[in-house]
Amino acid sequence: MNRPKVYFVGAGPGDPGLITRRGAQLLRRADCIIYDGLVNPAILDDCSLKAERICVRKRTGDRPFTQDQINQIIVQKARQYPCVVRLKGGDPGIFGRAAEEIQSCLKADIRYEMVPGVTAATAAAQYAGFFLTDREHSSQVIFVTGQEAPDKEQSAIDWDLLARFNGTIVFYMGMGRLDRITQTLIEKGKDAKTPAIAIQHASLPAQRLAQGSLETIAQNCCQTNLQPPAIVVIGPAAVYRKETDWFTKRPLFGKTVLITRDARGNRALAERISELGGQPIPLDAIAVVDLTDTPESKAIVPKIKQFDWVIFTSGHGIACTIDLLRKQNCDLRAFGSCQIVCIGEETARRLNDFGLRADFVPSEYVSNVLADELAHYTNLKGKKILLLRSAIAPEDLPDRLKSHGALVEQIHVYTVQPTDRQISADQDIIKLIQSSQVDWITFTSSSTVQSFLNRIGADILRQNRVKIASIGPITSRRLQENGLKIAVEARPHTTEGLIEAMVNYHD
Repeated sequence: MNRPKVYFVGAGPGDPGLITRRGAQLLRRADCIIYDGLVNPAILDDCSLKAERICVRKRTGDRPFTQDQINQIIVQKARQYPCVVRLKGGDPGIFGRAAEEIQSCLKADIRYEMVPGVTAATAAAQYAGFFLTDREHSSQVIFVTGQEAPDKEQSAIDWDLLARFNGTIVFYMGMGRLDRITQTLIEKGKDAKTPAIAIQHASLPAQRLAQGSLETIAQNCCQTNLQPPAIVVIGPAAVYRKETDWFTKRPLFGKTVLITRDARGNRALAERISELGGQPIPLDAIAVVDLTDTPESKAIVPKIKQFDWVIFTSGHGIACTIDLLRKQNCDLRAFGSCQIVCIGEETARRLNDFGLRADFVPSEYVSNVLADELAHYTNLKGKKILLLRSAIAPEDLPDRLKSHGALVEQIHVYTVQPTDRQISADQDIIKLIQSSQVDWITFTSSSTVQSFLNRIGADILRQNRVKIASIGPITSRRLQENGLKIAVEARPHTTEGLIEAMVNYHD
């Protein structure tokens, strides 16, 4: 039972949400992940930080891998780790050369397991709004590799069969030989007017397609500069219909959004942007640093229940406080009968995740409004209030609460620090902005603004057409102080409000 095992997992066509539940489970368990170059990096976000990650690109990068090298790596890592995931694009059993990799495992007496994935053909069709099989047009489908040249001696592809096939033909990896593929089918007798569609980056926000017929599709792909990776679908079912194109109707489709939160916050925001069809590019501008091991934090735990109100101004403060309670062998009973304020609905939802309900949430998610509305809600004179928040938070909230007669104590349970500059990653971001490949950049705090300015600079935003989305007035003020124009400001001042502001924006 303790022998090592290799799991051949299908990553799906690109959209990280299309990996199977079993595949995601294994990624979290894996000690080592060997993944294809075309696998969406977002799929790896939930993997263990301790897991070794090896990208085995075959045709791109500085050092492309051969299939023999990949086979050797799989065996080597299986002898080193108990759980190895070989993560392959699409479905590992469809033109994924999994059979050769499995043979290497068998020869080395290494156990393996297969975990199917969503193959590119089905995703490409459905994300383009049509179906590979259709009762009216097609009751059968064939998958064909496009890597084999049609005029190759002793070809394994039955071109005569494909020419007379009355159904849907899907070519994988066929873009480089599309001229020859279509010409051969026509020469073998297939109707030159047969519908055809090529779909690039299927299931991703960058998805594009070219449509035409068997005799025009190759030319149309050239004219639209459609590049691999792409799927080519030929047959009566391969007809694009605008009314069934659900994917490109999503409100942020085709928009590239640079997001600048901490790593965890970026993952959450990226997921929401992807759901709306956008292409998120994460820049981890800040890092959240836990401060709950300080004497002040430890000393406050037995005193929490003595306060009338506890105020949280972020989800980070809540998460760090819960960790503090656990480290002190306490639970939610530490709050006793004190009431809890959250600065906004997102923070309140985070609190609810831990089994607590916010007693008060202000109508506007800013410090002064919180203090004034809480004072209107209840008499604060002489009331003991505990703020569990960031070490770099401004003093406007405690000062405002004190002006209403409250007795305020602050405990810094975390702080926020700018991340170290990563020259290569930052240069990539600069190139994307300069080449007009970034539509939006979002800022969710003044600290994310400052970190971005330290790493990338303000000039890059002033000199290029990229729209800025700010989460609220404090963040906006920091941007304006640096001469930056804001396209939208979120209302309410939440990430959901930020997204809604971008969706509703019109030039």
